[in-house]
Amino acid sequence: MRYTGPVWKKSRRLGFSILETGKELAKRPYGPGQHGRSRRRKQSEYGKQLIEKQKLRHMYGVNERQFRRLFMIALKSKEVTGLAFMKLLESRVDNLVYRMGFARTRRGARQLVNHGHVEVNGKKLDIPSALLQVGDVISIKESSRGLKVIKESLASTNAKIGWVEVDPEKLSGKYIREVERKELPQDISESEIVEYYNRLL
Repeated sequence: MRYTGPVWKKSRRLGFSILETGKELAKRPYGPGQHGRSRRRKQSEYGKQLIEKQKLRHMYGVNERQFRRLFMIALKSKEVTGLAFMKLLESRVDNLVYRMGFARTRRGARQLVNHGHVEVNGKKLDIPSALLQVGDVISIKESSRGLKVIKESLASTNAKIGWVEVDPEKLSGKYIREVERKELPQDISESEIVEYYNRLL
């Protein structure tokens, strides 16, 4: 199942900013609950691998079945498996809607796609997990362009994302290139995730 609970609580439990802003950990950089400050028990190798997997899975808001399916696709890639896996996660339409600034969170972006507000290459696409190709164009459906939530999100988005181009006036954007590893959070160890799934294969 996809996690739908409080993002800040999950971030503190994992010791990782799921929203990639660091805000969740700024005031209380320790786990939730009355024992959150206490020293954690030494983790096993499996425990470390599980945590890394959960960090990445919750960051992209993907359920376990979808996450594993993408890993199996990455495994067949000619690229290094961990990097190929992260590139696939970045190419999901809900993630690209978020990266373009049409939604403040990936959860919000997923709702826009689910509710039919998004078009890809001029055609409605309401499947958040769809994988896009470099060169694909995402736009907000004409009848949805007055949505307050989209305008507010674009107004609050400051950071420029190197692998997408956005035209805020036309409410459209283009996936211009694959993401590079250095552009993604450095405190995720994809090699640990690869080891985690290798145990299961």
